[in-house]
Amino acid sequence: MNEDKWFPISDDDSDLMGNIHQRTEELYRVVNHEVEDGDTFISPAFVLTDVVVFPKMISPVFLSTEASYLAVEAAQKQNQTAIALFLSDEGVEGDYLSEFLPIGMELAVGRMLSIQGGNHSALVQGRRRVEIVNILETKPYLVVEARLTSSNFRMTQRLQALMRTTRSLFESCVDLNDSLPEEAHLFSINIDDPGWLADMIATSLSLPNETRKTLMVLAHPADRLRKVNKILAQELDVLELEDEIQAQVQTEVDRSHREYYLREQMRVIQTELGEGDIWTQEIQSIKDQLEEKVFPEEVKLQANREIQRLQQMPPMSPEVGIIRTYLDWLLDLPWMESSEDNLDVRNAKQVLEQDHYGLNKAKERILEYIAIRSLNPKRLKQPILCFVGPPGTGKTSLGKSIANALGREFVRLSLGGVRDEAEIRGHRRTYIGAMPGRIIQTIRRAGKNNPLFMLDEVDKLGADFRGDPSSALLEVLDPEQNNTFSDHYLELAYDLSKVIFITTANTLSSIPAALLDRMEVIEFSGYIEEEKLEIAKRFLIPRQLEETGLEDENVKFYEPALKRIIREYTFEAGVRNFEREIGSVLRKIARLKTEKKDFPHNITPQAIRKFLGPQQFFETEAEGDDEVGVATALAWTENGGEIMPIEVLILDGKGNLQITGQIGEVMQESAQAALSYVKSRAERLEIDSEIFENVDIHLHVPEGAIPKDGPSAGITITTAMISALTNRPSYHQVGMTGEITLRGRVLPVGGIREKVLASHRAGLKRVIIPLRNEKDLEEVPKTVLKEMDLIKVKHMDEVLPVALHEKAYDHRTGKKKSQKKSASEKTDTDDSSKK
Repeated sequence: MNEDKWFPISDDDSDLMGNIHQRTEELYRVVNHEVEDGDTFISPAFVLTDVVVFPKMISPVFLSTEASYLAVEAAQKQNQTAIALFLSDEGVEGDYLSEFLPIGMELAVGRMLSIQGGNHSALVQGRRRVEIVNILETKPYLVVEARLTSSNFRMTQRLQALMRTTRSLFESCVDLNDSLPEEAHLFSINIDDPGWLADMIATSLSLPNETRKTLMVLAHPADRLRKVNKILAQELDVLELEDEIQAQVQTEVDRSHREYYLREQMRVIQTELGEGDIWTQEIQSIKDQLEEKVFPEEVKLQANREIQRLQQMPPMSPEVGIIRTYLDWLLDLPWMESSEDNLDVRNAKQVLEQDHYGLNKAKERILEYIAIRSLNPKRLKQPILCFVGPPGTGKTSLGKSIANALGREFVRLSLGGVRDEAEIRGHRRTYIGAMPGRIIQTIRRAGKNNPLFMLDEVDKLGADFRGDPSSALLEVLDPEQNNTFSDHYLELAYDLSKVIFITTANTLSSIPAALLDRMEVIEFSGYIEEEKLEIAKRFLIPRQLEETGLEDENVKFYEPALKRIIREYTFEAGVRNFEREIGSVLRKIARLKTEKKDFPHNITPQAIRKFLGPQQFFETEAEGDDEVGVATALAWTENGGEIMPIEVLILDGKGNLQITGQIGEVMQESAQAALSYVKSRAERLEIDSEIFENVDIHLHVPEGAIPKDGPSAGITITTAMISALTNRPSYHQVGMTGEITLRGRVLPVGGIREKVLASHRAGLKRVIIPLRNEKDLEEVPKTVLKEMDLIKVKHMDEVLPVALHEKAYDHRTGKKKSQKKSASEKTDTDDSSKK
């Protein structure tokens, strides 16, 4: 607003109104109705927010502000018209020209009325559109300078066609809309002014204020008619759709009345015959459900046969309940209902990474499946996966994430302890209380015929006189057969080919070979310490903070504290106990908080010892010095990798080999093979062959309460025996793993990743592994590979220079001494001395 056009107003409230009226008389030197097109005039103005008044339209307006009331009062006292202004945005104050629409409405103001609350209203009639040139006054009410918009136009054929189209559309709307009176159409026929025609129709229709404002600013009649035509066309489409819906509803009502009349007649007839009405209603309800649902043709024929049998039976027949239950199962099963797969590979990858850390093999397999489905949607065979790994490694939770990524329903069935074949295939209907098997029951619970079906603990199935449930699973988990899976209760083929089956197991040894052959095995190795730390930071700690109500307390775990929990308070491959211990710490902190006591926000290793008490588990530490008869093996358990010292002691005896430490059969055979190899190489190793007849060899693996087995300690046992027999100390910072043959060849073993990481944690500098295990090093973190020296061997001759000192240990002097010379070397030395 231009400040140089403000009127001087006294600060004295008593002179305010007089000063305004005096200045208004000077401004209103031209009567408004005498102004011609294009001329400007000055008039009081007020803001209209809840209504838009068109020319010739009479409407009551609510004067919600004191400024509006003063403006209308000033216009009445001067016998002048007022200007209605419209805000371009309802959220603005309305003090600047830019905040209003460029077009306002000149109003003839009638009598004002007082209403409750001290407010006022007035009856107004729209006269002409005016262009708002400037705002001259804002207090105590608005005074604007306006210019009449041009009302001249030329009646062209196009404009006449627009008027005819408008009248035709308006007539159709009046015919379909009961709220529009017939007189409105008749009135529109007699209007020759195109601008007035557009304004009249806009007034008749229930339009939003924003649409009315759009029509207000269109000064040319042709523009307004085009806009009104568009509005009428949209309104006509809606009205025709409503009319169509009403017609359909009426048809349904008429049919319902007819059916009701026929059923009433049937009811009377059945009542006369003494038959119950409730029984008829139940049968009709089943028929209605059968008609509404889509079934395979074979299922529909079977259901109709059962309904006919049901109709022919008396309501009190014992077989009625059996047939009714069978029909309920047929109606409730999802025969054709499928959920649409989300085949976005990027979305699936994001979901899997967000829910789980690591488990790359399983994730890659699922992403491959989604990629193939997106390229070949007609592919019907679904993967049959078997997740094998220790407890707590995320097998079941990964299945849920896969279902979430695909957009499928997730259902789970635990097979642990299932010993009855009928649990899988169901019971025949000849038995009392017969039901379908758990497969069909779970599919019914899913509500879709293509869920992700997780069969937990498949390795814990049992077999007894009631049958072998693992044999019943052969058809379920065979993609070539499960499209016609037959349940004994249904006696109909049910298609399971759209289901993604995922089984879980802790070991493969107890799974029958035929069942294992049908599944694609994906191994879940135990988490290493680095992975457990990352899982704790991403998932375990936030979840436990939320469960204990400490998410707003900014409680943080230092990494050394988490490592202490892993090493001293848990011993597992997964993270279940790890999460329990984290939860235990946070629960103690929550108790301190509720007791209004100080509690730590930063959890340190010292705080862990305070909250969790004494250390529960102790890691096997590497030897502190190089010793004779001791070598460090690397073991792989279901709880991860660890180091395992092997001790050999030479005793006076008769050539016996004694093995202790709860050693399994395979490891005992490795010890026998190691001893045979040492005997065969006695001369080369400078060992007196007669010694084997005069001593006993005692092999011991510490922590005898823990069972140990496997061939991977073969080279370690051999190294310990040679060290004991030759008095050559072994390097305490060298760990080794590998199977040995009688010829000294080193064969590959499993768990290289876990073993290397365990040796790294224990502080070993060198690790000896079989050459054929070099491929397994790709799974070891690069940081570990850089810090360790990995020796890859294929024969025992390559192991000894790395694992043992060159010189033997002299017990008398406590120093190393030269090794015993061979017979040939000794002869050569004697000959040279004689010369």
